[in-house]
Amino acid sequence: MDSSYKEVYGKNIKKLREKANLTQAEVARKAEINSNYFAVIERGEVTTSPDNLLKISKALGVDISEIIKTK
Repeated sequence: MDSSYKEVYGKNIKKLREKANLTQAEVARKAEINSNYFAVIERGEVTTSPDNLLKISKALGVDISEIIKTK
């Protein structure tokens, strides 16, 4: 795979966030994650914990598998 997992997760989060018509700040608030840190996660610049991925999936109203899928 050409992209790292953090990049794939970030792209998936962005797609799901946009599909839900939410801003980064709204998802960050719902997930109880700092909004600046959330933006870095979404850009795929950092590897975050499984706990944070779970919080983000809940904030987006999707199963975590939607975030971590690689295809």
